[in-house]
Amino acid sequence: MTPRRPYLLRAMHEWMTDNALTPHVVVDAAQPGVDVPRQFVSEGKIVLNVSLTATHGLAMGNESVSFNARFGGQPQHVHVPMAAVLGIYARETGQGMLFTEEDGGGDGPPAPDGPGGPAGGNDEGPPSSPEGGEERRAHLKVVK
Repeated sequence: MTPRRPYLLRAMHEWMTDNALTPHVVVDAAQPGVDVPRQFVSEGKIVLNVSLTATHGLAMGNESVSFNARFGGQPQHVHVPMAAVLGIYARETGQGMLFTEEDGGGDGPPAPDGPGGPAGGNDEGPPSSPEGGEERRAHLKVVK
């Protein structure tokens, strides 16, 4: 069977966009094939704003997510293999989904042990997303 992760990612992205929320993806930047701005990686992870207004040419296929965006004012192409996508959540509410190994695409994240989850707590701001903003903590739950 095909992995569920790309389908769940696209569905959550569409739901967030339809509800005027800002979708952010948590990425394991240490995975092979991940092309992200390394200066914004923290503790091996990066949180990317994948809203339609923050990206250009967003493509969420079965194998990868890719788009162009500005980081610190500099344009950059981003490419993330689906196996490196650990989760997706809405910046405004923290609602989202963590992916597990069962969802396909490689090792999933560990279960969150607090409000910060595996992303280390910061879900936006200059160190980890194309858009700056106030500091917030993600509130994610593992959905099986």
